[in-house]
Amino acid sequence: MKVLLTGASGLLGRATALALLAEGAELTVLQRRSSGLPCRQVLADVADRAAVRRAAAGQDAVLHLAAKVDVVGPWAEYQRTNVEGTRAVIDACRQNRVPALVHVSSPAVAHAGQSLVGAGAGAADPRRARGHYARSKAIAEALALNADSAQLAVLAIRPHLVWGPGDTQLVAPVVERARAGRLTLIGSGAALIDTTYLDNAVEALLAAVRRCGEIHGEALVVSNGEPRPVSEILRRVCRAAGVPGPRGRVPFPVANVLGAMIEAAWAVSNRRDTPPLNRFLAGQLATAHWFDQRRTRAALRWHPRISLDEGFSRLASHYA
Repeated sequence: MKVLLTGASGLLGRATALALLAEGAELTVLQRRSSGLPCRQVLADVADRAAVRRAAAGQDAVLHLAAKVDVVGPWAEYQRTNVEGTRAVIDACRQNRVPALVHVSSPAVAHAGQSLVGAGAGAADPRRARGHYARSKAIAEALALNADSAQLAVLAIRPHLVWGPGDTQLVAPVVERARAGRLTLIGSGAALIDTTYLDNAVEALLAAVRRCGEIHGEALVVSNGEPRPVSEILRRVCRAAGVPGPRGRVPFPVANVLGAMIEAAWAVSNRRDTPPLNRFLAGQLATAHWFDQRRTRAALRWHPRISLDEGFSRLASHYA
């Protein structure tokens, strides 16, 4: 199978690329910098329509992971990569008559801040999405699903909080703050949240590539299906890394106000480093968010192979 994967430089993208190669796929990757992977590489910005069109020529499927994933930076950067990049991928698929497009999205596209308890995927809603990242991804997902047709089957996959050894977006910040004695619970710490171990997310994406066409035109949330209290998840990450667990608690209303103040300060000073707190992070740590996985597992014919307990054990081995 000939597959184009955009965004192979990130943790999930690189792991998925390696899994596709292991399965014998004829892989092309597109990203701005060399990935070092043993496959055809196209070095370009995902918003470069001509480059994406060349990369998509002759492909059986496109797996679109490239995105700006951050909490800082101007809207124009998110729009270029997440929105215009997705437009470029869709146009390239149409022009090259690629039959299948798997668009990697995020549960944040349908999360307005309220608790999600056993929720379904829900529709992407740019008007209610919180922050530049979520809003841009909501627009991008809508573009992708609106492109679904008899000629181009489109499936949106929303992996939820992917983590594992080498993770720099979830695990590393937790460990860094804990090591510095700055890891604090927001609210009670009892809110149930679900996460996805890296290997399971990879296997779900491979299943989506195989199944896209038989199923299409919908969004599916992918997770381990093992909601745990946020305090337990943070403590187990810290234990695996050999650092102290969370210290103290901050009430959610206080954290939300502090997050808004920090966001304003970062915007005024045009800082590009990751702030210690923002409203989105405060909400993620204080409210429940876990999803009904029955439709996802039936549609993809997939089930998470690595439990959270096994994942934490592997994380401990990594740090050891």
